[in-house]
Amino acid sequence: MEEHFYQCPHCWEDVSILVDFSEPVQNYIEDCEVCCNPIEFTINILDRTLTSFEVRSIEQ
Repeated sequence: MEEHFYQCPHCWEDVSILVDFSEPVQNYIEDCEVCCNPIEFTINILDRTLTSFEVRSIEQ
């Protein structure tokens, strides 16, 4: 696991999450730690290197 920082698409605060480098393709929903709004994460890992990290707001 490695810490990665991103900007919340709802509140624009800088937030961190732990990324699991053992799973090559990850797609999940998690709430922002600051504003509690849902965010969709799409993460790609290749050879234990983060190759893609995207966050999208989920409109409520």
